[in-house]
Amino acid sequence: MTQAYILTLSCPDRLGLVHAVSGFLLEQGGNIEEAAQYNDTVTGLFFMRVQFACDGKDPAALKASVAELADQYQMQWSLHSKAERMKTVIMVSKEGHCLNDLLFRWKSGLLPIEIKAILSNHREFYQLAASYNIPFHHIPVTAATKAQAEERQYEIIQEEGAELVVLARYMQVLSNDLCKKLSGRAINIHHSFLPSFKGAKPYYQAHDRGVKLIGATAHYVTADLDEGPIIEQDVARADHTDTVEDLTARGRDTESQVLARAVKWHSERRVILNGHKTVVFR
Repeated sequence: MTQAYILTLSCPDRLGLVHAVSGFLLEQGGNIEEAAQYNDTVTGLFFMRVQFACDGKDPAALKASVAELADQYQMQWSLHSKAERMKTVIMVSKEGHCLNDLLFRWKSGLLPIEIKAILSNHREFYQLAASYNIPFHHIPVTAATKAQAEERQYEIIQEEGAELVVLARYMQVLSNDLCKKLSGRAINIHHSFLPSFKGAKPYYQAHDRGVKLIGATAHYVTADLDEGPIIEQDVARADHTDTVEDLTARGRDTESQVLARAVKWHSERRVILNGHKTVVFR
């Protein structure tokens, strides 16, 4: 039975890497369906993503063979079945535009993820979660209970086997400890006014300053608040006729679209970390 796989890798750049990978896949009976590579001349690193099909190959044996190849070239790598949907947990607070958008795209088959649970520090979206038959966990967070709340959140994430955690307008700052535990597998979304308009009501601040561009940024979560490796960004024009409500609505649309693209690319194994940046094979 033919099965499609996605191989991603990074390693020190050297001559013949594309030849080595493609030759290896030929030896394994693999037919390359999609391939992309990038040479970072600044860091001297090579990045590659290959989607290929194999007929009747044992997955465990294939992984063992990839490991042997990786050892020769100091590769960091991952190999996954293309049919495998990425187990995902979504965290949200009181603003539901990104959550609602992700749920609709997931239900419509537009995202290769399996949403296992929704975690929230408020009760607002338990009915929305129920309408999609997704477990909803209300975990209140206060300064006094933050450590216990995060312990419970991480417990659920681990129980569900989540490879991806999406902060869909989750308005609590994660501790350094939780950020480290979720390194490389947690995506956050926020308006792109930072660092200019911090705190509450950023669209009111932006409107007061008469901004001409609004936008959104999706990035990996790190202990450095809102400074993790960026996956995707977008902007929308604004002018003097726009009200605060106009800016807010347009900003929420942009946030939803940017987050959805970031989740899609991550779940399709198209994003590879490159230090404090990312390589995205769209």
